[in-house]
Amino acid sequence: QVQLVESGGGSVQAGRSLRLSCTNTMDPYSTYCMAWFRQGPTSGRQLIASIEESGTTFIADSVKGRFTISKDGGKNILYLQMDNLKPEDTAMYTCAAGWKVDGTCSPSFWGQGTQVTVS
Repeated sequence: QVQLVESGGGSVQAGRSLRLSCTNTMDPYSTYCMAWFRQGPTSGRQLIASIEESGTTFIADSVKGRFTISKDGGKNILYLQMDNLKPEDTAMYTCAAGWKVDGTCSPSFWGQGTQVTVS
């Protein structure tokens, strides 16, 4: 049973930073991708960032230059560093894991999410 547990969310003022973490039980010997999604109060779920086993990353245009995705493979932790946060970044952020399909990380497993509120 794969488990993904997010942490690090909270309420911050615009311009500040947060780092989200996702502790997971993915098989470290398996080739998989991981991603962060977010869903705002009036928007659908959006892919924010993903990282492949090779280390190749994808960052959505809406957060490019402000958000960074990384992982500590040895500790099975995925990170999302969020800098210069804006009110429009307010959302539930969810960690996901899966395999690459047609060039995109296609999640098979989801965490419960962590709320980020920017005022």
